[in-house]
Amino acid sequence: MVRGRWLHGFYWMKEISIFLWQEVRDKALTRDQLDEIFFEASATRSFQDLSSRRAFRERWLGRYLENFSENFYVAQVGCEEDKSLEVAGYLAGCLVDPRDTDLFSDMSCFSDFSEHLEEYPAHLHINLAPAYRGAGLGARLMKVFLRDVKKSGLCGAHVVTGAASRNVSFYLGCGFQKIASSQDEDNGNVFLGIKV
Repeated sequence: MVRGRWLHGFYWMKEISIFLWQEVRDKALTRDQLDEIFFEASATRSFQDLSSRRAFRERWLGRYLENFSENFYVAQVGCEEDKSLEVAGYLAGCLVDPRDTDLFSDMSCFSDFSEHLEEYPAHLHINLAPAYRGAGLGARLMKVFLRDVKKSGLCGAHVVTGAASRNVSFYLGCGFQKIASSQDEDNGNVFLGIKV
C-alpha cells in the first residue's frame, strides 16, 4: 500500500511524483490520461469533426509532447510497482522564445505580445484533473518549471490566457504579474509574466 501525506492541508492517500515526459514509462496510458485532462480542462467543448478535435489537441498539447518533451512535466499519483499510476496533471513548458521557431507561427497570441517576449521568453500552460485542483499541485509543478527556466539562463516566463479565465488568479498567486492585455480586456487575452 502506498503511504499518504499531507499536501497543503489535504491528505492524499497516495504519493504524488513529478516526472519529465522522457521519464514516464507507460507513455501510451499516460498519453490517454493527459488527453482526458486536456479536453476536460479546455474551454472549447465541441468540434466540427474528429479532424478539428485532433488539430486542437495538436496545437495546445501535441506539439509540446513531441517537440519540447524535456520541459513537459507529468504529475502522477500512485506506485509503479503495483501499476496504479494515475495522471493528476501536467505542465507543458517551452524554454524557447516563440519568435525563434516556426513551430508557433500559427499562434497569433505570440505576435500580439511580441514586445514582451524578450523579457519573458519561456512559456507554459498547465492543467490538472478536477480531483487534484486547489491543493497546491499546480504551484508545485510551476516551481519545478521555473527552477528549470532559471537553470537555462532565461530571465523570465510568460503565460497568455483569457482575461476572464479562472486560471488568472492561479498564475497571479504563483507570482506572475499582469504585463499587458489585448484591446478587449474583458473578452480578450492577458499576458502574464514572471522573472526568475
